[in-house]
Amino acid sequence: MAVQAAAALLDELMGRYRNLAPSDKTKELNWEDPEFCKYYMVKFCPHDLFVNTRADLGTCPKVHDDEVKALFEKSNSYKKQTYEDEFIRFAQSMLNEVERKITKGKQRLALMSKSEPPSTISVAQTQKNDEQIKLLSEKINSLVNEAEAAGIEGNVEQAQGLMKLCDQLKEERETLKKQNDNSAWSQTAELAAAQEKQMEVCEVCGAFLIVGDAQSRIDDHLMGKQHVGYARLRSSLDEIMAARAKEREEKERRREEERKERSRRDDVSDRRRDRERERNTNTDRRHDENRHTIREYDRDRERDRERERDRDRERKRDDRVLKRRSHEREERERERDRNKKSRHDDRHHRRERSRESHRRRRD
Repeated sequence: MAVQAAAALLDELMGRYRNLAPSDKTKELNWEDPEFCKYYMVKFCPHDLFVNTRADLGTCPKVHDDEVKALFEKSNSYKKQTYEDEFIRFAQSMLNEVERKITKGKQRLALMSKSEPPSTISVAQTQKNDEQIKLLSEKINSLVNEAEAAGIEGNVEQAQGLMKLCDQLKEERETLKKQNDNSAWSQTAELAAAQEKQMEVCEVCGAFLIVGDAQSRIDDHLMGKQHVGYARLRSSLDEIMAARAKEREEKERRREEERKERSRRDDVSDRRRDRERERNTNTDRRHDENRHTIREYDRDRERDRERERDRDRERKRDDRVLKRRSHEREERERERDRNKKSRHDDRHHRRERSRESHRRRRD
């Protein structure tokens, strides 16, 4: 964090290209470059929400750039939806985690009033469990990324195997967390006093609150990083989903208007043909001597109209074929882009793991 802050300060004072030689060409900014944080461009980076808290995600390995974010917001590329999908998946996974925490907190409060405090474990064992939980969390995140990459590449069996292994590690991590939670429950005076004071679980961040507590403490909790962070995640996710729902409704409305306009034009055309047919009929009646010629003329006109309708149907069929081919071509391009991005992310993760293993060996 300190290094990034120093780099940001230097960028502000000396410019983004402070390290380039006078003869070097500056690189044009492109929001699709992998060095920029996708979450920050969509809304914000979740890594910045819980700094120095229990839910701290660590430092974001990507670059946060306001100019690149502005370029992303101005772009009309279809790839923006892919970035939003990744933000939605990441935010939803964090919210699912805190929902499980809220559920467990409520169950814990319900058990506190019915059972005796569980047996405790030593402080050394608690610290050892914390280290093991951290290692398991890193392994789980790595397996989830590998499973997503395998799923994108079409390796369904490999992805399922990785997810099963991930579930096993999650169960092991939950067991360690329960041991630490049981120890903290018996050792913490605040939770021990819960038998005398009525407590509740915050529906936003899962923290324990004392019912009827002082307003100052309630305000401190509401302004805390975890509460504000999870609330911001929920509001941003709801905002994105509402925008998408509105966009779908707008598309449906435009299609309905187009359908009504086509129906109106067809009605006008039918009335015009009816009037023309009526005029032809009146002409037939006024010119009985030329009835045969007029019938032939009508038949010719009808044949011409039929041919014109056939040509219209052929043109529409050709248009549908062209649209379908264009859509398939766009789908193939999107698939190539996703495969390219997946391979790039996989190489990036392998390099990150290799660097981490080198750092561990050096340590």
